[in-house]
Amino acid sequence: MTDTIHAIEPRMKNAAALLPGSVEAVQALIACTRQGGVPETTLELVHLRASQINGCSFCVDAGWRSAKKRDVPLEKLFAVAAWREAPYFTEAERAALALAEAVTRLSDRPDPVPDEIFDEAARHFDERQLAAIILWIATTNVFNRINVTVRQPAGSWGQQSE
Repeated sequence: MTDTIHAIEPRMKNAAALLPGSVEAVQALIACTRQGGVPETTLELVHLRASQINGCSFCVDAGWRSAKKRDVPLEKLFAVAAWREAPYFTEAERAALALAEAVTRLSDRPDPVPDEIFDEAARHFDERQLAAIILWIATTNVFNRINVTVRQPAGSWGQQSE
C-alpha cells in the first residue's frame, strides 16, 4: 500500500458563512476575549494547541499564521504540542495550555477540568482573564468543530472567516 498525500475536499461551504449573522456573532466574541487582559501570545498558543488536539488543519494553519503576525516566538510555535517538556513556556502559559487541553478534552476524564488545573490557571490570571481564556478556548472549539465537520482544508482562506 502506498501512502499518498492528497487534498481533502470540503463537504460544503463553511456552515457559519451560510447563516446570516453567525460569523459576526463569533467575531464579536473573539473581539471581547481579546479585551480580557490576556497576553496575545497566550491566546495564540491556546488556540493552536486546542486546534491541534481537535485535528483542525484549517485552524492549525490559521493559528500559526496569526501567532507569527503577533510575534509569538518560533520556538513556542514549534513546541506547543510538547509544552510540558519544552523549556520555552512561562508558568502562566503552561497553566493556560493545561486549561485548554482539559476544556477541549471534556469527555476524557471523570472530572473534565480538575481543581488543580483550574486553580493553577487562577493563580496566574484574574477572573476577567480567566473568563477571556475560557471563552477563547470555547470559541476555538466552535471553529474546530465546524471546520472538521465540513472538512475545511488548510489554506482555504476564501471559504471561511476566522
